Amino acid sequence: MLLSLHKISSSISWQSMKEMMFSPSLFLGLYLLLKPPGLQALASHKPNMVIFMADDLGIGDIGCYGNNTIRTPNIDQLAKEGVKLTQHITAAPVCTPSRTAFLTGRYPIRSGMDDIYGYRVLQWIGSSGGLPPNEITFAKILQKQGYATGLIGKWHQGMNCGHRNDYCHHPLKHGFDYFYGMPFSMMADCQITQPPEMAVPLRIRLWFYTQLIALAVLTLTAAKLVHLVHVSWKTIFLLACFGFLFFVSWFSSYGFIRYWNCVIMRNYEIIEQPMKVEISAFLMLREAISFIERHQHGPFFLFVSFLHVHTPLVTTENFTGKSNHGLYGDNVEEMDWMIGRILNTLDNQGLKNSTLTYFTSDHGGHLEAQQGNAQLGGWNGIYKGGKAMGGWEGGIRVPGLFRWPGMLPEGMVINEPTSLMDIYPTLVHLAGGTVPQDRVIDGRNLMPLLQGNVQHSEHEFMFHYCGGYIHAVRWHQKERGNVWKAHYVTPVFQPEGAEGCYELRFCPCSGEGVTHHTPPLLFDLAQDPSEATALSPDSEPLFHAVLKRIDKAVDEHRRTLTPVPQQLSVYNIIWKPWLQPCCGTFPFCWCDKENDAYL
Repeated sequence: MLLSLHKISSSISWQSMKEMMFSPSLFLGLYLLLKPPGLQALASHKPNMVIFMADDLGIGDIGCYGNNTIRTPNIDQLAKEGVKLTQHITAAPVCTPSRTAFLTGRYPIRSGMDDIYGYRVLQWIGSSGGLPPNEITFAKILQKQGYATGLIGKWHQGMNCGHRNDYCHHPLKHGFDYFYGMPFSMMADCQITQPPEMAVPLRIRLWFYTQLIALAVLTLTAAKLVHLVHVSWKTIFLLACFGFLFFVSWFSSYGFIRYWNCVIMRNYEIIEQPMKVEISAFLMLREAISFIERHQHGPFFLFVSFLHVHTPLVTTENFTGKSNHGLYGDNVEEMDWMIGRILNTLDNQGLKNSTLTYFTSDHGGHLEAQQGNAQLGGWNGIYKGGKAMGGWEGGIRVPGLFRWPGMLPEGMVINEPTSLMDIYPTLVHLAGGTVPQDRVIDGRNLMPLLQGNVQHSEHEFMFHYCGGYIHAVRWHQKERGNVWKAHYVTPVFQPEGAEGCYELRFCPCSGEGVTHHTPPLLFDLAQDPSEATALSPDSEPLFHAVLKRIDKAVDEHRRTLTPVPQQLSVYNIIWKPWLQPCCGTFPFCWCDKENDAYL
């Protein structure tokens, strides 16, 4: 290349040479010529983006993170050809708030999408809670930057606000051009042969509220009849209607959940109600491949939000009984096969080198998911705890794999603390957009770290919420190489099944189901990633200094929070008949517009 430049320079005059030397176009040309090939590609076009997100997958369930019994060759190949993050952290240990943080780059409490009233995830499609319309997802920004945006699979961020067809929380109102999948989440209620999943905690609460309101109505009615209170009959009537709503919600949980929550939609149209779970994997895969083929000329963004590996672990016949870990292992291996088919599509369309591919899970494996002696939840490797368990690593440490040939190194492993919220500014940066300046964005652009241009992530503190409560805080003390973690609150977790999480099948965030620690439990994750032995003032000279610094960070973080409407309040979480999406005549919601075609 230097020889060619010499020949060119010798064939032109000195005056021409001077003009070229001071020409901005020459500097730009030389820059594009001399910089690495990957950067040339970035300068000439925007990359396609494909995101794979598993549901309830344990970090210890895939080969590249240490599993040697469940076969995940396609996921493992992403690690070989790209970058693996080992300390990749989700903002919440349950579905709805975790996905909110992922989509917005913000702690879910900033959107009102975390538990304050005891409900940690959305319970119904026909409720009014959901991702607020004023939130700006990365899909919205990519859409404005010219990307075709698609979501295939699980949404679980709400549907309607005030009436059945306003779709204020729908994916198409949050930056996606195309949606095919479940507006809710896979659950045992969706499969006829499975016992209801929502039944125990939900029915108890609904029946309690029904009785409480009925008692209030009867008391007020009696008091008004004897002139003890001055309350209008209209108020009593409205209260009675509210109580009837709770009663209907309670009663409906005994048979209608499958029809009202287990729905497949294409954009705004209901395709299946109830969905046919046994072929859902094939239909999702077909749609993902079709989206890539339709938009192969790019740029496109595809979010494949798997229904795998959430219970009831619906697995097709080709994979049932094939793994060494029962139905759960079968389901993981089927998901890996689906990923392989999508990656093959990228290869066949010549899109591999122009596509950033990312794989993760929304949170850790569900340890309490059992049926008899069979374990239906995932394995979180060496990490303590799992889904819903506050700040324990097993519930919030998830896979993080990036592949972009020519732009990212192959086989790199990064041990720095990173967050699922970082995907937001990373994708926005690659699309040539800018993150919103009118709100706090908690994520950080990962590209300098992924490309090896910096040694440390930008995160100093991470706050691990359980609902609306800070259960733990992580401090990356970069100059010393420590990753301190302080637990203020931990769930009562007894695997023997007598109390706590195993009794409820879901750990609470407050009340009698948690333990408050004074002083907090302190660990150094750099030395003890399993959180096996809490430090003490005797074993760690910096014990009090570290806790003091973390306490200060918590105070500073809380000052950045502002009051917002609570999307998971009692009113927003209950089922409302007038918001229920229905294909047919309510309440007889049923249709099948899918062609049942297998791939």
